[in-house]
Amino acid sequence: MKCPAKARSVIEHGVAVLRTGNVVIVLPWAIASSAWVLAQLGEAREALSRLREGEQLLERQAARGITGNLGLAYHSLGRAALLLGRLDEARSLGNRALDSSPGYQGFAAHAQHLLGDIATHPDRFDAEGADVHYRKALALAEPRGMRPLIAHCHFGLGKLYRRTGKREQVQEHLTSATTMYREMDMRFWLEQAEAAMKEGAP
Repeated sequence: MKCPAKARSVIEHGVAVLRTGNVVIVLPWAIASSAWVLAQLGEAREALSRLREGEQLLERQAARGITGNLGLAYHSLGRAALLLGRLDEARSLGNRALDSSPGYQGFAAHAQHLLGDIATHPDRFDAEGADVHYRKALALAEPRGMRPLIAHCHFGLGKLYRRTGKREQVQEHLTSATTMYREMDMRFWLEQAEAAMKEGAP
């Protein structure tokens, strides 16, 4: 998310409106987004509370037979869990996001990217698994023109290959990521990708 603080204000207002109106069918997605934003802001206690609430709401939706688009909400909860360092839970939620997206390949692409990020975490490092997930995400995102996600996949692959010593692939993927971030004016991510490129400069 581009500006977590601003996103928090918008999402929290939406959550309040949905609770007041008892719009239960949409509430899980708002709660899941709130958990992710709170985790990005470092508000771990509040983020974990929203994470738990989001899981419960999604279980209720599934029990009622409401399964469409659950992948997006599970993805947001998985992102929150990853930021909170709850890696096993993040992976479980990532797999749920993937399982919930058979008819929504764009959501599946985001789920694969999340699983790739989990596999590159220092406490769960799995180079082969990360490579597979990032490439599956790319295969789904590229034909759909999902440019921000495509750039994130290249960034993830570039960092992965640096850790595994594949220097040519590092340059290839980080160059792709920085070019795309620059074209989309994604300055936060551009700075990170450029810093990653400098790390490997002679």
